Amino acid sequence: MSDKQKKPQKPKARLPRGFVDRNAADIRAVNEMTAKIREVYERYGFDPVETPLIEFTDALGKFLPDSDRPNEGVFSLQDDDDQWMSLRYDLTAPLARHVAENFNEIQLPYRTYRNGWVFRNEKPGPGRFRQFMQFDADTVGAPGVQADAEMCMMMADTLEALGIKRGDYVIRVNNRKVLDGVLEAIGLGGDDNAARRLNVLRAIDKLDKFGPEGVKLLLGPGRKDESGDFTKGAGLDDSQIEKVLFFVGIKDYATSAADLAALVAGTSKGGEGVEELNLIGALVTGAGYNDGRVKIDPSVVRGLEYYTGPVYEAELTFDVTNEKGEKVVFGSVGGGGRYDGLVSRFMGQPVPATGFSIGVSRLMTALKNLGKLGQDEVLAPVLVTVMDGDAEAMGRYQRFTQQLRAEGIRAEMYQGNWKKFGNQLKYADRRGAPVAIIQGGDERAEGVVQIKDLIEGKRLAGEIEDNASWREARVAQIVVPEAELVEKVKEILAAQAEDRRRAN
Repeated sequence: MSDKQKKPQKPKARLPRGFVDRNAADIRAVNEMTAKIREVYERYGFDPVETPLIEFTDALGKFLPDSDRPNEGVFSLQDDDDQWMSLRYDLTAPLARHVAENFNEIQLPYRTYRNGWVFRNEKPGPGRFRQFMQFDADTVGAPGVQADAEMCMMMADTLEALGIKRGDYVIRVNNRKVLDGVLEAIGLGGDDNAARRLNVLRAIDKLDKFGPEGVKLLLGPGRKDESGDFTKGAGLDDSQIEKVLFFVGIKDYATSAADLAALVAGTSKGGEGVEELNLIGALVTGAGYNDGRVKIDPSVVRGLEYYTGPVYEAELTFDVTNEKGEKVVFGSVGGGGRYDGLVSRFMGQPVPATGFSIGVSRLMTALKNLGKLGQDEVLAPVLVTVMDGDAEAMGRYQRFTQQLRAEGIRAEMYQGNWKKFGNQLKYADRRGAPVAIIQGGDERAEGVVQIKDLIEGKRLAGEIEDNASWREARVAQIVVPEAELVEKVKEILAAQAEDRRRAN
């Protein structure tokens, strides 16, 4: 066997598809966002809770009895007692399990929020990841639609807290019961019509994309797109189509509520749904959110089998340029609704619940488009350079570093090859360090330090290339007693901050 064959194979450094590494700027942007979201949720009286990343697969409702491995949309593994577990695919199913398991200890209504990573075992694509972050708020144990109306108002407040202006977003509200009532009124009630109902809902969901004429075709015989591809329609007749289009075309709910009530009269839950929408409308109006922030909009279709009452969607209404260079409305950044059946499936008794989920990554993209993130600039650390490697000198450099940190100043002591001083300055330059602290043997003997304002130095002398040019320039550099080090650094950082403020 040759030496070549004996060599162990090095693993290839590579990421699985659908996953990304996040850099410091993205992590800070998410932290900035989530802090603002958390502040609004806390103000509404919600408390945090955290569940694990992994749950038993049947608790997630994802186990397929005819499959030897439950991997339909989830990443799964088997425990040592042969029980299947999966990475959570949302934050709602784990909350339902948590509530059911701790039902006797939990105070209802249970108002809680949480944010964290969720995982989808699906084919990744542009903008579609297998790991992404959600931020949810839920109220469990409140049967009235007051809880739903409050979710919508809280979502509006959250978007504004993140810097999205009034008029650049809308929280759109519908009710699953009304939707079901309309379908029942046109003869599509009952289990036999489940597939046709699904086709109608899918057609309604395309209203923003294709407009009323396109949806009319999808509700009827079908629609051919520009490429010639044909999508089979739901096969409704003209009278049925007219009623569906009336429903989804309602622009001013207040003037259409009576007609809608007449349309769903006699259906099992349609009337109840209209009453719930009327109450949400009254609550929103009473709180002053009917100024375009929260709007009843019957074209909202979410979670076809998941939701049991009100459904709502947060939509950003400003234009952005997509990857093809076209102007498009940014669209949805989160949504939710009432899911009264989710906790109940563990309990054998009804447990009402409603909740909202924000897609953190998608919302972050929107905020970057608006220039609303990264406003709180994080300064690079002050660099304490190393001129001598003996223990006494090193002890002093470490002391300077700790003194700066103790006063809340980011600082680091150089930890590379200190013998080439030019490398330290290049490192400070690459890091964007605002200040360098220098103390050689002569300064040490006198009990002083040199403080170099690197930002001012660049401005006066151009980019510092090497040690020689730095020595020649000798700009923006002062010598102070060791005891005055921290105060003088604070002064320089304050002056730099003022320069930045003026420049902006």
